[in-house]
Amino acid sequence: MHRRRRILLIGAAALVALAVIAPSTPHADIRILAHDSADRAPQRMEAAIDTGLFAVSLLVTWSRHLAR
Repeated sequence: MHRRRRILLIGAAALVALAVIAPSTPHADIRILAHDSADRAPQRMEAAIDTGLFAVSLLVTWSRHLAR
């Protein structure tokens, strides 16, 4: 019983170590900020795609009075 518990404990420690050491997914972060800096509530659109091999996130902001 102790041997089985020891094997499980070593396996769990190995998984935690792998999670800490493993590199994160490559990530592209694209931001297009076209809003007036005085605008406290700019319109915004966000999108993100994560395929497991790479990730892309997109943020676009604009002011309502600039869109007219």
